[in-house]
Amino acid sequence: MSVCHVAFIIDGLAGGGAEKVVLTLAGGMLARGLDVTLISLRAEMAYTLPDGVRFIQLEDRYRGPLRRQTEIRRRARALDAAVAGLPSPPQLIISNLPKTDRIVAASSLGTRAWYCLHGAVAKTQLERRSGLARILKKHQLKNTYGNNKLIAVGRGVARDILESGGIQPAKLEIIDNPVDLPTVRQLAMEPCPMDGERFIVHVGRFHPVKRHDRLLEAFASANYPGKLVLVGKGSHEETADLKQRALALGISPRVVLAGFQSNPYPWMRAAEALVLSSDHEGFGLVLVEAMACGTPVVSTRYHPDGPNDILQGELARWIVEPSCGDLARAIDEVTTVPPAIPEALLRRFSVESIVDRYLALANGQSKAAS
Repeated sequence: MSVCHVAFIIDGLAGGGAEKVVLTLAGGMLARGLDVTLISLRAEMAYTLPDGVRFIQLEDRYRGPLRRQTEIRRRARALDAAVAGLPSPPQLIISNLPKTDRIVAASSLGTRAWYCLHGAVAKTQLERRSGLARILKKHQLKNTYGNNKLIAVGRGVARDILESGGIQPAKLEIIDNPVDLPTVRQLAMEPCPMDGERFIVHVGRFHPVKRHDRLLEAFASANYPGKLVLVGKGSHEETADLKQRALALGISPRVVLAGFQSNPYPWMRAAEALVLSSDHEGFGLVLVEAMACGTPVVSTRYHPDGPNDILQGELARWIVEPSCGDLARAIDEVTTVPPAIPEALLRRFSVESIVDRYLALANGQSKAAS
């Protein structure tokens, strides 16, 4: 009996949540004895590849005329050639991130692939556009995702592509992101430079959507006496803006910029709470990771469904409206009386559970979009 072959295709392997999810899934599938190919479309590598994965780096080195105008078709042909050269055809093809999705949709893999939506693609691509630019972008979204097979990492992401994007997919599955619970807990036991100190933590890139401005203002107005640690990185301008905001709020000595950490889990484990202040999130992976480290979390309601897919039952009280006042009160409360974290909730996000959902797609056990 032939081994199931799964192919992941992604923009690159920079330090982002979607990239981490792909590598976690690849590792979980390799542990099941599957044949796994990972095709990266850029020369970026912020993570370690799982042992046994077949890795193909498919850079675009074309520098001729009309480079931008011909990029999608040109790269689609290169992708077709790379997949044709694999030892066996993949039974399951998973495209990740919008640029890659456009390339895959233009290739011969188009209708065979599943397109994993890691965030509110329609909202983020349409909200700042108007007139002809908005019409053209909406047309591009329909060309990419219309009548194709989609995976959404949460109900809010699914709602976005259906309602904001007006997309009618051939199929739609909602599958949570996986967290390798044993590995996260093992890595969390490594020393943290701030072990023994009181602090709360935010883990994520420095980007306007993450609303570090809201977090800094909430932290400044909270009664919490510890520090705020920001794990992540951004452009020189974004980093300078954060430092200036902290200075203006009078909290600069209590704000620590820890930079990007390939292993952020000791920081999560040592923190009194992880706080998410975003306007938009696809899934909120760091919420599950922090709870796996035994650390309570607070999150803004970042879309109508918010992190309701994650923070359920008694933990739902730690979903707050996206205001500085509500966030400040939640920081004070969660660090004063931290809630218990049910292990049963975390098991739902285990690699084993999520890999089962993906393998059901390879076996044709998916449901039509509704």
